[in-house]
Amino acid sequence: MAFFSKLKDRLFKSSSKLEEGLESLVDEAPAPPVEDTPVPDTEQPPEVVEKPAPQPAETSAPAPSGGLLGRLTGRRSAQPQRVLDDAMLESLEEVLIQADMGVETALKVAGNMAEGRFGRRLGVTDIKGLLADEVRAILEPVARPMPIYPKTPQVVLVVGVNGSGKTTTIGKLASQFKAAGKSVVIAAGDTFRAAAVEQLQVWGERAGVPVMTAAEGSDPASLAYDAMARAEAEGADLLMIDTAGRLQNRTDLMEELAKIVRVIRKRDPDAPHNTLLVLDATTGQNALEQVRIFQQVADVTGLVMTKLDGTAKGGVLVALADRFGLPIHAIGVGEQIEDLAPFDPEDFARALTGLDGV
Repeated sequence: MAFFSKLKDRLFKSSSKLEEGLESLVDEAPAPPVEDTPVPDTEQPPEVVEKPAPQPAETSAPAPSGGLLGRLTGRRSAQPQRVLDDAMLESLEEVLIQADMGVETALKVAGNMAEGRFGRRLGVTDIKGLLADEVRAILEPVARPMPIYPKTPQVVLVVGVNGSGKTTTIGKLASQFKAAGKSVVIAAGDTFRAAAVEQLQVWGERAGVPVMTAAEGSDPASLAYDAMARAEAEGADLLMIDTAGRLQNRTDLMEELAKIVRVIRKRDPDAPHNTLLVLDATTGQNALEQVRIFQQVADVTGLVMTKLDGTAKGGVLVALADRFGLPIHAIGVGEQIEDLAPFDPEDFARALTGLDGV
């Protein structure tokens, strides 16, 4: 629950943005029609009747129980509500699109939420609960840890665009695997950026994991091949290979990545056994195109999403799961090692929609 608390706290940009939109659905409800009143006789002045002042609500009544159940039962009557009709459904779709779920996923989620509920009055808590259920249903099939195979060394190739958080993710994963009793070797395959190598070396020292490096500007495919030979000789369980960040629209750089994969397979036809694509949540819908291109070039097997604490676009994770169905292994909400954790769809759905962690 510690990571969920941090996730809920740090997803405030996403959850508050989404919550604001969901609340607006009810706030924009049309006013109820005004009932006709009798027209007074113009010859006689209308009688003025003093109405007693409304009595304040009793303060001694017990407060409803906390959490989602308490909201749905004890507070439903006190919440503003709106009839679910075509206009509200259209507004709901717009809110989900603005939360970066994408058009297709937003329409699907909104349609599922509305099914069997047309004409019913719903409050904000009802809507948030329904939305959390739909998000969880999409994410549950893809929430899986990175598989560990008996084959050693198990080669894990880590790819992604510039600045997505690949190097930090490798360091965190290596440290976590080491703590779990696995022997790990890291290959600093970003041979064009000295800072990436230095960052990996810091993580390697911290975790007690060796880091293989090569001369700046050298061929990263050759380094990957040599790293496999070293990992085999040392009997390592895992070899994690960093790669340089590359934009998915740079054909030359994507071809270089394809070369790394080909060279790895010359030594082991089944490698890489895992190809992790690290995505920066702040890129929003662009992440969909990144997955499509990297999947073609490097046979991506799983996703890690970072920087969820810095974006109002957390809904893109739902769109990714809905469109590609690739396993989501972990998510990150900060720079510390404990800020990268296995992906839990229920925690994420509650945090995204702003529900209590009960």
